[in-house]
Amino acid sequence: MNLGSKIILIVTKQKDGNATTTFLKKTLGTENIEPAVTPPPRTSNNAFVKKPRLGPSKSRKREIPEGLWNKCPQCSTLLYDKELDENLKVCLHCQHHFPIGARERINFLVETCSFTEHDADMVSVDPLEFPAYAEKLVRDRKSGARKDAVVTGLGQIGTHRVALGVMDFSFLGGSMGSVVGEKLTRLIETGTQKELPVIIVSTSGGARMYEGMFSLMQMAKTCGALAYHAKQRLPFISILTDPTFAGVMASFATVGDLILAEPAARIGFAGARVIKDTTQSALPPDFQTSEFLLEHGLIDAIVPRKEMKSHLDFYLDFLMSGQKKILAPTE
Repeated sequence: MNLGSKIILIVTKQKDGNATTTFLKKTLGTENIEPAVTPPPRTSNNAFVKKPRLGPSKSRKREIPEGLWNKCPQCSTLLYDKELDENLKVCLHCQHHFPIGARERINFLVETCSFTEHDADMVSVDPLEFPAYAEKLVRDRKSGARKDAVVTGLGQIGTHRVALGVMDFSFLGGSMGSVVGEKLTRLIETGTQKELPVIIVSTSGGARMYEGMFSLMQMAKTCGALAYHAKQRLPFISILTDPTFAGVMASFATVGDLILAEPAARIGFAGARVIKDTTQSALPPDFQTSEFLLEHGLIDAIVPRKEMKSHLDFYLDFLMSGQKKILAPTE
């Protein structure tokens, strides 16, 4: 390829003042050319060269074992489970009351080693052969140390011997089936025979739908037993905890001589959504809470969990004072 040439004129000046001219001939294209950057070779599929993946790096985040911490749903504070248990499952910051099992509640209500359980081996059957009901019974019996949704027996609170029944929401939502109604009825009858006050701690979603009419019959049966108990002028204290609804609320839970409740417990018959849709009206923000029901006269007092035992001892002193005078020997 002929690139052509160019002539360069160079003028120089000597010491004697004479100037000389020099002509240079230079072929074009022979100048120094900077080397071009060589592009990367193209791959057969015209794709970019992929960078090698780095191996999995060890995370600095420490994993917290399960069962050590619990987050409060009210104030979102992380609570150490051991401290929460020592505080009777009550938040140390906002006093929110966590759910608690029946046996845990019995342990802090009665005096140490004073509780004797009754009808511990009574279990529900499947009278209607409701689908999957038998499997649910087996599952919930294996998950906890109870055969049904209530634990009943005799114990001592302070100086008072009492007939105590405590429901457990973790067993099929604390629903009242034939076993729950029968155990509570037997407990009330035992209290009547032994002239003891009856205390029932309720937490339930209502009647057990899997047993149909057999479940609804327990509402009348428990209230009938309490009527005979009242004829003997013996007190019945009902304690409502979160949540207490439907068939339980419509039967024995609301016929107590004294009705107590834990703070912020949800209490009612039908759910708030059903009531709102039926009445077509807005509901108060604290509707169906223990504070709302105390203001409207359904319950007598709101007692924090940590103070429940001392309050029950005080109430029993008052309620049993007349019975002690009747039973006292005459001179």
